[in-house]
Amino acid sequence: MKSITTLFLITALTAIAPQSMADVLLLDAITEAPANSSEGLPRPRTGQTMDSVRSRFGAPAQEMPWVGEPPISRWIYDDFTVYFEHEHVINTVVHR
Repeated sequence: MKSITTLFLITALTAIAPQSMADVLLLDAITEAPANSSEGLPRPRTGQTMDSVRSRFGAPAQEMPWVGEPPISRWIYDDFTVYFEHEHVINTVVHR
């Protein structure tokens, strides 16, 4: 009976160990703030107006027209895309 318990314990530890080590390695690999975090790339914030975005970040590379109701538009910059509802920022997404 003792050898069956030992065998079960060794099998269980072997099955868990690679996953545990992978989790630790993954956590250790994250050393910088993700680009979409507040500490990442400077970009427009929710609630800003189109005028304030244009004055701080310049003209976008591309402006997509309004779509839907309420009207949603987007401005595409080199590093991120800004989504507007009417004249205000509702989201900014950093490009991969």
